Amino acid sequence: MASKVIPWYKKKHVSQVKTDYAYHHTKHVVKQQTERKSSSKSVSQEQAQATEAMAEPAYTVPAFRQRSADETEEYQRVATNVGKGLAVIQEELHRMRIATKAQVESLEIQREAKAMMTRRVDLLEEIPRMPDFLVALRPHTVWVKTPVKLLCTVQGNPRPIVKWYKDGVPVDPLRIPGKYKIENKYGVHSLLICRCVARDTAEYSAVAINQHGTATSKATVTVKRPAEARESCQLGLVPHMTEIHASKLEVSLLDRFPVSFGVEGGSISLVCTMVVIPDLPNVPPLAQWYRDGKLLKPSKLVEMALGGGTARLTLSHLAKDDEGLYTLLIFTKDGTAEHSAYLFVSDAAPSTPGAPGAPMSVKAYDINSDYVLVAWKPPNTVNEAPIIGYFVDRCEAGSDTWVQCNDAPVKVCKYPVHGLSVGHSYHFRVRAVNSAGISNPSRKSDKVTALDEAESERLKGTEEGYVTIPGEPTDVHASEIFKSYVVLSWKPPSPRGRAPLWYVIEKCLAGTGAWQRINTAVKLHSPRYPVFDLQDGQKYQFRVYSVNMYGSSEASVPSEPIQKVDEDGVPSAPGKVVATRNTKTSVFLQWDPPKHLKNLMGYYIDGRVVGSKDWFPCNHKPFKHSRFVVHGLIPGESYVFRVQAVNVFGLSEESQESSPIAVEPTLTTPSDPFDITMLSCDGSSITLAWKSPKHCGGSKITAYYVDKHDADNLEWKEVNQAGLTERVCTVGDLTEGNFYWFQVQAANLAGVGLPSAPSESMKCEAWTMDEPGPAYDLSFSEVRSHSLIILWKAPVYTGASAVTGYFVDMAKKGSSDFVTLNQEAVSHCYLQVTGLEEGATYVFRVRAINANGVGKPSQRSEPVCAKALPGTQEIVAGVDEETGDVFLSLEACEICEMSKFVWSKNYKPIGDCPRLAVSVKGRTSRLTFTNPDKDDLGKYSVVVTDTDGVSASHTLTEDALNTMLELSYAIRHPIVPLKHGLSYEILEKGHVRFWLQAVKLSPSVSYRFVVNDKEVTSGEGHKISHDVATGIIQMTVDNFTRSDEGTYTCQINDGKAKTQSSLVLVGDVFKAALKEAEFQRREHIRKQGPHFSEYLYFTVTEDCNVMLACKVANVKKETRFNWYREEEEIVLETPPNVMSGACALPIPLFSRKDQGVYKAVLSDDRGKDTSTFDISGKVFDDIINAIAQIAGSSASDLVLQCTPEGIRLQCYMNYYTEEMKTVWKHKESKIASSEKMRIGGTAEMAWMQICDPSDKEKGHYSIEISDGVKTYTRTFDLSGQAYTDAYEEYLRLKAAAFAEKNRGRVVGGLPDVVTIMEEKSLSLTCTVWGEPTPEVTWFKNEQEVTSTEHTRVTFDGGKFASLVINKVTPEDSGKYSINVRNKYGGEFVEITVSVYKHGEQIPEPKLGQPKMATPAATPAATPAATPGATPVPPRSPAPPSKTPTPTPSKAQTPAPSLKSPTPASTPASTPVPKSPTPTPKSPTPPRSVKSPTPPRFMKSPTPPRK
Repeated sequence: MASKVIPWYKKKHVSQVKTDYAYHHTKHVVKQQTERKSSSKSVSQEQAQATEAMAEPAYTVPAFRQRSADETEEYQRVATNVGKGLAVIQEELHRMRIATKAQVESLEIQREAKAMMTRRVDLLEEIPRMPDFLVALRPHTVWVKTPVKLLCTVQGNPRPIVKWYKDGVPVDPLRIPGKYKIENKYGVHSLLICRCVARDTAEYSAVAINQHGTATSKATVTVKRPAEARESCQLGLVPHMTEIHASKLEVSLLDRFPVSFGVEGGSISLVCTMVVIPDLPNVPPLAQWYRDGKLLKPSKLVEMALGGGTARLTLSHLAKDDEGLYTLLIFTKDGTAEHSAYLFVSDAAPSTPGAPGAPMSVKAYDINSDYVLVAWKPPNTVNEAPIIGYFVDRCEAGSDTWVQCNDAPVKVCKYPVHGLSVGHSYHFRVRAVNSAGISNPSRKSDKVTALDEAESERLKGTEEGYVTIPGEPTDVHASEIFKSYVVLSWKPPSPRGRAPLWYVIEKCLAGTGAWQRINTAVKLHSPRYPVFDLQDGQKYQFRVYSVNMYGSSEASVPSEPIQKVDEDGVPSAPGKVVATRNTKTSVFLQWDPPKHLKNLMGYYIDGRVVGSKDWFPCNHKPFKHSRFVVHGLIPGESYVFRVQAVNVFGLSEESQESSPIAVEPTLTTPSDPFDITMLSCDGSSITLAWKSPKHCGGSKITAYYVDKHDADNLEWKEVNQAGLTERVCTVGDLTEGNFYWFQVQAANLAGVGLPSAPSESMKCEAWTMDEPGPAYDLSFSEVRSHSLIILWKAPVYTGASAVTGYFVDMAKKGSSDFVTLNQEAVSHCYLQVTGLEEGATYVFRVRAINANGVGKPSQRSEPVCAKALPGTQEIVAGVDEETGDVFLSLEACEICEMSKFVWSKNYKPIGDCPRLAVSVKGRTSRLTFTNPDKDDLGKYSVVVTDTDGVSASHTLTEDALNTMLELSYAIRHPIVPLKHGLSYEILEKGHVRFWLQAVKLSPSVSYRFVVNDKEVTSGEGHKISHDVATGIIQMTVDNFTRSDEGTYTCQINDGKAKTQSSLVLVGDVFKAALKEAEFQRREHIRKQGPHFSEYLYFTVTEDCNVMLACKVANVKKETRFNWYREEEEIVLETPPNVMSGACALPIPLFSRKDQGVYKAVLSDDRGKDTSTFDISGKVFDDIINAIAQIAGSSASDLVLQCTPEGIRLQCYMNYYTEEMKTVWKHKESKIASSEKMRIGGTAEMAWMQICDPSDKEKGHYSIEISDGVKTYTRTFDLSGQAYTDAYEEYLRLKAAAFAEKNRGRVVGGLPDVVTIMEEKSLSLTCTVWGEPTPEVTWFKNEQEVTSTEHTRVTFDGGKFASLVINKVTPEDSGKYSINVRNKYGGEFVEITVSVYKHGEQIPEPKLGQPKMATPAATPAATPAATPGATPVPPRSPAPPSKTPTPTPSKAQTPAPSLKSPTPASTPASTPVPKSPTPTPKSPTPPRSVKSPTPPRFMKSPTPPRK
């Protein structure tokens, strides 16, 4: 009977299950029987004895049946086990028999019920009725390329006819074969839509009609795309494969490149990872990249790489030309694997603010020998000024020099470029112009070469060789007509000859016949020519001549009349814009095309946030289709959009704005729940928990439905009819010991989603363990880069005792090595985890513990990445400025329409609590404390539902609460906050200003000043005012005297707020204020006349000159300025110029002698002002330090110089004075000035001399110059060869000095020139000196003079030498000289003697010639001169020669040298040496030529400057 009732599909299934079970069970029992051995010998003996005792004595066992003891034991054991196995089989068969009977009875009941319903329907069908939908159409959301079937059930009598409509248009299956399929079976009507695409999104309706009426059912079908293919389908951009490439590789795409955003000039990489099976390094899969459906090829700007499981496309130096939908297509074993995503490229920052973006898609068309037509696409203008035109630039290939082609901006996106060089290659670029400036240039076009290929082909013809003068061109017409220009085109002559050809163009007003040549300066080679200078409203005709070296052709037939047209050629505005939800960061737009396309290039889409006035571009390159996905939007924000159409003339008017739309995901059914877990079992029921779907479908999940089945019945049965709102369910009416499987479905507004994967088998067996069950519902909050909060729910099964705590384990994703995070169990159901690695992914589990031990671990959590959401904000604690309420606030970085802010305290939901109030405004939620106190302290957290984990927490501490309570009290009991309390300041006229400043004042503020308990009002002597803008209230006292001592108070009332501020001005504080006020009064009086705006101060120049300076004011031309020192006036060579506003007194070569009190006096008829400056004490030290700073910085390295007295080290600098803090050191020991070590200096240098040096003086020497802050050090190493050379030079100079000291010389007495009358006596007498006594020789005209009666030569006492000439005659005129010398040297002195006759005029005395002289003048230095002889006054003894010190320049420091001259003054003790003295008897040398002497600078140290 069962075989007849059970359907074939059930019969086969059940019998198979039961047969398999019986077979395996029996096999297992037999195997146990055959393999089992006896357990022990003693047990076998006992069983044998029992068998013998129970046997009947009358029965004798036959011999063939007799068994040994072992055989008997084995037989008994097997028989026992077989009996048990048979009992189990019988029990199972009995259970199956009962179950089969129940199923048969159920089927019989169903059959009877169906038969009764059929009879009832037959009765109802006889009653006439209008159509009625028993099952209406249901909305569907499907993926692209998948079918969707709309079903409905209609009843009516007679049976209705059903027609299908799409957006009110009848659905015709024959119109698009294979697209639609309409069926009607048993009253169920269906419409099947095959391979849905985006345009199938519409409202579908089924209309049922019979003779009694009409019924309609409607439903919406929304076609969406998967993440990897949705956009290409929505936008209609499908890659066009030119060829299918077979592949034997299996490829699965893993990480796919997302929608990307770039900026002009930058670079970007699109990367897709994949798994390739088999992975052969040398045989990678074939991959192709597409942009907007067009195949890309590698170039300088496009790099493609494939290998290592990665496909990469790198775009360098981005331009808006690169914007578009990029598709990666990989050929696989099963066909292709593909992924698409959009790349947006925004404008780079303009060089001029407000300038437009760069044009794009620059291309060259109609290429000829010297003519190219350049076209481009206009940029989008959102907030910029409209574009007024474009500049076109060209550049020869291989060059970086760009040349502008048009002088005035062209207004259309085309421009004819002529005048190119034949055979040259060019690039072109375009720049847009608006009122703010010029845009950045576009990307340059591809290279084009100015050649006419058709012309080259024609020249190969044989007939061309016989042609000389070409024929006329034909078909002259306008190929481009715009407001700015007209492009003429014609056909070249045929035949034309092989000689180079050019064209001449003429124009005339239509109908006049007055032809005029228009390309006089251009030799035109191309059959194209742009004409720019045509007048508006006039019609023109054109004709063309062909010209070559042989002559000109006839004129062509004139063109038709041509007239420039207006540029009103933009498309009309697009139609209605409809925005629909797409994803959490994008919106899908559709719009109606313009009614007048006018060669449409595409569309620009703009958007703005609702409430904002600023529009932003959604795309940066014209998009060709009338649907677009706008990416990069803020989740939860509301936007409106508009569209503009684009063509060669520019942008159309904007379309109407779309309706506001919030950025939310498209409404779909939720995904499947997962991770079904058993929480508890009592033997008759199982408590389940599961995790919510990963995708809620854009709507809140409203219910869960649980299904089950057991091992006997594989059909899923509903557990709950009503939806569950919690993710925990207890399933009852279960059979203990049976195994069950469960699945869960989630439902939202769109419908019921897919069921979850079946759970693992769960045995209905009561839990009796003492430890607790698993925790469940693990979730995460406040995920940051290095920390997170994990939360869970307590176990449903607690075990033998209450749960006392929890342990949390953590492991990295993919690892099973869990680490326990807390050493001690936590009692609450959350834990803060810190120390995470940023970007790493972790999994967690939780174990509960009670008094009996640690329970089962929970299921693993979902992997969580330690990384905060972009734009994550933290909770802010504050006080409301108006109400004074204390609050916590969070602004969510992401939100959707269904999102809710769930606040918790210590991670327990707050719920309805009178102490707290939650409010939400936009993206911000605020938790307000109604009456905050210590009970409100704790950790507060908030979670934003239906987001990717937006959450934050804040710990409210007692200190923070007290601070906010103080602020709250201040707000609720307001005071006028003050920036500055009551203060005073002394003004320039001695007035005293009392003031305070409030943070904010209203125009209705009132206030008053109280002084010593008496209110002061504005009047004589007091001025009271306030400024609302700055918040300042002030009172000015004109005459501040001793009577004003006391307490000052300012009281303020501003609305409800009050405050006051006081100032106590008594005692020393008042005396200081009064003194300052009196001083300012005096200053004011002083400044009425000439006065010092800056009193005397000192400065030091780079040359170390000290300047006393001051600044003066209120002066006039008559104002006098005088300098004084110690009351003694200082008169300068140049009087001070007071009109310049500054005066200065230079003090050169500053030293201690310049100390004193200096005074400057400024006076005129209006008054006098005085400034004094005391240079002494600290001021003197400051000046010396300032000089030392400059001098030390300019100090040269130490220079070695030898002298007859010793070795000298010198340091040159801008200025030196002995008052400077200068220290000389030898081997780091300070040197004191002594006879051995002498220290001194001049204005240009400091020196230290080692007298009579010895080996002890070898070593390292240094000089330190200190300016009080910094020390300047210069060093010299006097040792080794440097010392040896210096010592030898010292000995040489010492010997030379001795010789110079003792050589023979003329001390004085001789004149230079003598004039004498004849017959007079001449006596030349001088004093000589030398050691030993020198020899004296006289010469006349270089001949030695001997003693005669006329000429007498004497040398008395080795000291006085004389030459006496008695009765001189003209023959005695001449050049006389005396040579004084000893063994150390000598000296020549020359005298010129001139003799004149009596009565003659005294001649002009000239050196070396005889002159007449007045006899009365006899020099006193010539005691033996005869009266009447008057020589020219003799030379006085030469004073010590002082050679100027050649100070080295600042930029050049003399190098240390033993032979370098010492730039010191020549000492007085040694005269300057001259040239060598000639040997005796030689011709008389020039006057004052001395004997050989040692070089300069052998003198003693230079004495200090006087």
